[in-house]
Amino acid sequence: MQLRIEVFCVEQNCVYQDCDNKDQDAWHLLLWDNGQLAGCLRILDKEKKFPEISIGRVITAREYRGRGLGKLCMEKAVHFIKTTLGEERIRISAQKYAKGFYESVGFVQDSGEYLEDGIIHIEMVHP
Repeated sequence: MQLRIEVFCVEQNCVYQDCDNKDQDAWHLLLWDNGQLAGCLRILDKEKKFPEISIGRVITAREYRGRGLGKLCMEKAVHFIKTTLGEERIRISAQKYAKGFYESVGFVQDSGEYLEDGIIHIEMVHP
């Protein structure tokens, strides 16, 4: 939660309700480096946000950016969802500026632009 608030609320200067009562039933992928949280994301089951299973709250800590760790986390999450959970289709709500990042792990845009928490987003799917 601390890393999410540091990035989404403070760094991006965005006031939004991060504590949404979805974390308790989510899978969390945490990337640690010598006791420091370098990155994380969460996976929500079907119908928690979208009809499909979804990935969200994808973050790499500032000091770890540019090393490919975000991509590694996403690849691990997609692999977990497809092999362990047996799901084929994954949907995300992506900040528009990160579209290329998500495309690099196989996601494709599946909606027009919309405003969420004051930031332009798009929906993307991993078919």
